[in-house]
Amino acid sequence: MKDLSVNKTYGTFTSDSEVRFQRLLPGPIETVWEYLTDSEKRGTWLASGTMELKVGGKVELNFLHSSLSDEKTYPERFKEMENGISGVETITAIDAPRFLSFTWHPNSEVSFELQEKGEDVLLTLRHYKLVDEFGKLMVSSGWHTHLDILVSKLYKESVPKFWQTFAHHESIYHETLKSIVKK
Repeated sequence: MKDLSVNKTYGTFTSDSEVRFQRLLPGPIETVWEYLTDSEKRGTWLASGTMELKVGGKVELNFLHSSLSDEKTYPERFKEMENGISGVETITAIDAPRFLSFTWHPNSEVSFELQEKGEDVLLTLRHYKLVDEFGKLMVSSGWHTHLDILVSKLYKESVPKFWQTFAHHESIYHETLKSIVKK
């Protein structure tokens, strides 16, 4: 039996401006890479959109959270996202199928590193250049929720309700960030 406890762990704040997540996913590595780079597959857990797979290439991100789970209602504070939101980012580094990094609105960056672990793939996601507490809270809660959906998609499990899961993770990251600030 595989130890999948890494798939339940919370992100680690590795510095004042970075959060890191790790998830063990079923391989092969090419399948996981497709879930990062293919618009249709990425759209099932994060955001659809074209991606030019080269340094300087554009990454279109079309978020429609209601398409990620069977939960269709949005919390009042996120109602402006109900019909979707979009952005265009830029690839800063790529080494297919092992590494991808791109800008993230407004001034941060996200990277995905894939390492083969037997038949599985260890995904390490780093989001860095985070400058304020609210951004850290939204990024950590959001990535954790999106990764929960990716894990369930790849393991063919039921998909958690996006906003319900986000709210749960947000409360935990809020407490985590409060304890870090106090130190």
